[in-house]
Amino acid sequence: MSINVNGFLKDVGGASRVTKLREEALANASPVPQPKDPIRELVNKLHPLEMRFRCVDIRDASPTAKTFRFESVDGHIPVFQSGQYVNFRLKIGTSLLTRPYTLASAPFEARGEHPFFEVTIRRNAPYLVPDWLFENLNVGDEIDGSLPFGTFYFEPLRDTKNLVALAGGSGITPFLSMAKEIAYGKLNGQCRLTILYGSVKSDDIVLRSELDEVCAACPDVKVVHVLSDDPAWEGEKGFITKELIARYSEPDSTYLFCGPLAMYTFVSKALEELGVPKYRFRHDVVNNPADISTVPGYPKGTEEKTFRITVVRGIREDVIDAAASEPVAVALERAAIPVDTHCRNGECGFCRSQLLSGDIFVSPIGDGRREMDKQLGWFHPCSAWPLSDLKIKIPIL
Repeated sequence: MSINVNGFLKDVGGASRVTKLREEALANASPVPQPKDPIRELVNKLHPLEMRFRCVDIRDASPTAKTFRFESVDGHIPVFQSGQYVNFRLKIGTSLLTRPYTLASAPFEARGEHPFFEVTIRRNAPYLVPDWLFENLNVGDEIDGSLPFGTFYFEPLRDTKNLVALAGGSGITPFLSMAKEIAYGKLNGQCRLTILYGSVKSDDIVLRSELDEVCAACPDVKVVHVLSDDPAWEGEKGFITKELIARYSEPDSTYLFCGPLAMYTFVSKALEELGVPKYRFRHDVVNNPADISTVPGYPKGTEEKTFRITVVRGIREDVIDAAASEPVAVALERAAIPVDTHCRNGECGFCRSQLLSGDIFVSPIGDGRREMDKQLGWFHPCSAWPLSDLKIKIPIL
């Protein structure tokens, strides 16, 4: 393969030629400003930064989980892919909280005469929001939010056609969306999905009836339930092991994971032992543990302390209390200081802030910072815990 070049000086001088052309274009441009930007208007219409959603249905997904269905107040739901999430903005007390929930419905369900999307939420998070939704959100209520976010979805240019999904608990939601899209939507015929789904008991399998329905309708979707504490269960028992993964895998499979941190640690080790290349294993955002002291590298005993955080927003400074056992973002939320979090685990970068002084602990699993950010003192409050008094600078919302 050969490449034609114009010569060293002409090639490296390309930037200056482009600059000259831009200067000429600006000099010859009309002095009358163009107030309309049709491309920007289209983008804002397709993917608005703020939307209003109305809850139109609530139903049980298991004894411990509920599915909430939403329609857009303006009738439009932005295009999304299976595996992405919606970010809700919830006013609770004096605090404005943002929380992500993976979309359990399929993209094709957001099109047609009555477009909608669904999220399935379980009562298992330690900080406020899931229980608030269970107890306060009713059919007919409206909440603010936006979508879609995240990069956890099937991409034929990157992934193989044989998908093996490893799920635990409410981590089944992105895979139900994928399964439904394979059965009824645009993924039909593009890939095959085998879901290894870990639960505790058969009577508390989240979204079991929906999964059964898709499997019955589509031979390209298969669900293998693995129960850890149900002696009467006749299927796979225990946990999702290396042997179990190998048994249900096709050659050259792509592995997808969504579930709790403990399961992620176990599964990632099993895949490594099976020799699965890193580019064939992708995972959704892995939630930080409720007890940060269990993460390797965290200084034991610090979790019992309380620190002070000086929060700089423009010319304003506030001083708040912060428990060492909770992320900095939670301390800000408790103090009713708005912080724009989306993923809640350091991946998306929306809450990127500057550490002016003090020490923090950043979970190695949720550390989505660029290397230059680490060197210059930037961090994500949603995945950082205070180890001392801090002074931070956050974006003004």
